[in-house]
Amino acid sequence: MINRIFSFSLSTALLVTTLACGVNKSSSTQAKILSVPVSQEDPYLWLEDVEGAKALEFVGLQNEKSKKALHSDPRFRPLSDTIKNMLGSKDKLAYVEIRGKHVYNLWQDDANPRGLWRRALLSDYIANKTKPTWEILLDVDALAKSEAESWVWDGSNCLEPEYTRCLVSTSRGGKDAAVVREFDVTSKSFVTDQPFNLAEGKNSLTWYDKNTLLLSADEGGESVTDSGYPRTVRIWKRGENPKAALEVFAGTKTDVSAWAWKVSHNAHSTTLVGRTPAFFTAEYSVLKADFTTVKIQLPEDAQVLSYFNGDLVVSVRNDWNTQGTLYKSGSVFLFDITKNIPKEILYVPTDKVSVSSVSVTQNLIVLNLLDNITGRIVTMEPSQAGWVSKDIPLPGIGSAGVVSVSDSSDELLLEFESYLVPPSILAAQKSKDSFQVESLATLPPRFDSSKYVTEQWHAKSADGTSVPYFIVHKRDLVKDGKNPTLLYGYGGFEVSMTPYYSGTVGTAWLDKGGIYVVANIRGGGEFGPQWHQAALKENRQRAYDDFIAVAEHLVATGVTSPRHLGIQGGSNGGLLVGAVMVQRPDLFNAVSCQVPLLDMLRFHKLLAGASWMGEYGNPDEPGIIADAIRKYSPYQNVKAGVKYPKIFLRTSTRDDRVHPGHARKMAALMTEQGHDVLFYENMEGGHAGAADLNQRAEMTAMDYVFLMQQLM
Repeated sequence: MINRIFSFSLSTALLVTTLACGVNKSSSTQAKILSVPVSQEDPYLWLEDVEGAKALEFVGLQNEKSKKALHSDPRFRPLSDTIKNMLGSKDKLAYVEIRGKHVYNLWQDDANPRGLWRRALLSDYIANKTKPTWEILLDVDALAKSEAESWVWDGSNCLEPEYTRCLVSTSRGGKDAAVVREFDVTSKSFVTDQPFNLAEGKNSLTWYDKNTLLLSADEGGESVTDSGYPRTVRIWKRGENPKAALEVFAGTKTDVSAWAWKVSHNAHSTTLVGRTPAFFTAEYSVLKADFTTVKIQLPEDAQVLSYFNGDLVVSVRNDWNTQGTLYKSGSVFLFDITKNIPKEILYVPTDKVSVSSVSVTQNLIVLNLLDNITGRIVTMEPSQAGWVSKDIPLPGIGSAGVVSVSDSSDELLLEFESYLVPPSILAAQKSKDSFQVESLATLPPRFDSSKYVTEQWHAKSADGTSVPYFIVHKRDLVKDGKNPTLLYGYGGFEVSMTPYYSGTVGTAWLDKGGIYVVANIRGGGEFGPQWHQAALKENRQRAYDDFIAVAEHLVATGVTSPRHLGIQGGSNGGLLVGAVMVQRPDLFNAVSCQVPLLDMLRFHKLLAGASWMGEYGNPDEPGIIADAIRKYSPYQNVKAGVKYPKIFLRTSTRDDRVHPGHARKMAALMTEQGHDVLFYENMEGGHAGAADLNQRAEMTAMDYVFLMQQLM
């Protein structure tokens, strides 16, 4: 999937019948809930005790009910096996990261559900159409078995330009907090002589040189911010106790985090350190050779995107007028670090075109654009006459993204896909004044897409805003209001919902007679920073109004009806569907709510929640923002006596980003109120919900069986 982030490429579904949790107030589950001492303020506060015995007893009872309702359905096992076979198939695409002369890849299949970390020569990867001779570096499944830990791969950070030493991160059960170990690529083993190893934590490390790291460490107490991320940057020498490392930069306790970033391009390099006061603001400084810092004169809403020939590549979220020049919201420009001033504008977006990401090759700046939510790849090259921009030709209309680039050539690896076109990996090479684009590999079709079409429709929101959405349906669509329809949304953190190919959606939903809809509501980044900012804080309701408008449009046009309409979202999207369910219970018959935020009066006090006050605001500060939060917070607004659609709440015990207490408390409260609720908590998996391919197949099958039961 392209641009599906914040975890949040959760695209599954949920719903169930038969066993309605809590309808019978004398049930054993309900007795167990009420047997625990409660707080007058929040009777289910005890469910925030992640590993508490009573809380886990509640989880176990709810899990058994959900398994009974979903696993016993005759559609469950065949569907789970089908999804598992797709996820574990050996004909998947091998996505890679270019590092020097090699490409690196984590490969997961049915024999390696946790993955093989491997590498191959870039030339071999291209020449043999993504099927080179692979060199296995680390078997994560074997590591997990030998150490009796549920290790989940969390990435690697390698020393440039040699790439012989890497910092390998693995997490227990998929948590954000990870264990870091130094790895020798040549010997294919962990370093034992004075290694750079760190115990579990939400740490950040950057190579300074072979024997020095820039360390932002989670050591608890004053070392972390209120959001639970590191507050300082230190210089960590090999063999030194990290706690004794020299501090070179510090943020404040109320910041989101402090961090370091060493960047290089051609013969230039620099080291940046900084702090993130709020989720969408940052303060950057240059770390000099003597470890003193010089603050970079950028507005707080600026984002440093990359580094090109000694200049920073920067974008701003709001208009910035400085030295007689206007840098419009979403524009991209160069910034001269030496002079500490902006240099020249590279790209100015329009109302319908926004910059999704920026990459840098040896001679090019590569812009990944969204043009009316359609992907474009534009390269910019300096010349004596100024910057020359060129579009790289793509196979059609869909989503396009940069997979990886080389900083020693102008080689690009790209991806292209759409809802009905399987993803392809493309190699693009600059040749004089044009680009030669070669398709290296395409995922074999997982379903017969010829039966379906994708269209972009628009709904009018409560304030008159036109809200686009994609709808995937059979060519012979009959608008009789009886079509089972799944509406997916996210609407937050400037995350764009772009067209993506899903074999699971095709086989488990479309081929079963369903319609799939993705709403591009405000709060996302589809049309740049302003589309996101329109639904921030006190204006959050606009995202919910947009989503409701799309649902109403689907009903008004005869595509479906409330009886056959279900909604789905994860994380911030879980908050979206929870809020919309409470506000318009008459509009839906199924709610798939995954790893959600739901108690918005306490979100900032749980795990990483404080870092999201830039998105939602602070519910403890009296005023219009707190008032708005109280009005939409699902946990505070769900009521007894109202007929809500059936909801399937799903979370993970190991989720250390969005606290599982959100989903637990909502399930307990709705059950106590007599509503039809299913709840399932995977004991590992982190914010992604599953730790390996097998777990992901099981979770996804439960989601779709729930939707089938409710909507088909």
